[in-house]
Amino acid sequence: MSDEIKHECGLAFIRLRKPFSYYQQQYGTVMWGLNKLYLLMEKQHNRGQDGAGVAAVKLNTEPGYPFLHRVRSANNQPIAEIFSQINKEVSELQKYQPDIATHPGLMKGHIDFLGELLLGHLRYGTQGRNNVEFCHPFIKRHTIPARNLALAGNFNLVNTDELFALVNIDPGEFQKQSDLAAMMEVINHFVVMAD
Repeated sequence: MSDEIKHECGLAFIRLRKPFSYYQQQYGTVMWGLNKLYLLMEKQHNRGQDGAGVAAVKLNTEPGYPFLHRVRSANNQPIAEIFSQINKEVSELQKYQPDIATHPGLMKGHIDFLGELLLGHLRYGTQGRNNVEFCHPFIKRHTIPARNLALAGNFNLVNTDELFALVNIDPGEFQKQSDLAAMMEVINHFVVMAD
């Protein structure tokens, strides 16, 4: 590695390639992916002290059901707060359906962050404000499922004006302040143009 390791944003990505029943049988919990995401984010705790966020994408959902979820925090202990919210949802479900843990498919349908793609981000603020609106992942929703975006990054853009001119977008104030918001607009432009 040629670059010196610095304190910059931390990223964690998990893609579960087996059905949730496999993780239930092999590891005793359908929450295996979320548990690993927590560990990956906690290992990088020093890389993002200004906030954190998690996005989950559920694959093969029935039409009309939500498949993209996100939670973010800019509190003093953002990782703990995020996973506390996720675990609270699980506890609430188990309170009303105590045997739900033995039915992985039902859990996937009832727990927002039980998805096959998990994206975690730890924010080390270099631009914008240090509040929850600037915490990654950012999402852009669309009625066509293939046009939904979830994006987190560890970069600084220096050519945002040129990018907006390229795609003929008049950016709002938020897009001017956030590198990731600018990148989301540019990517979204090309996704829409590809259709």
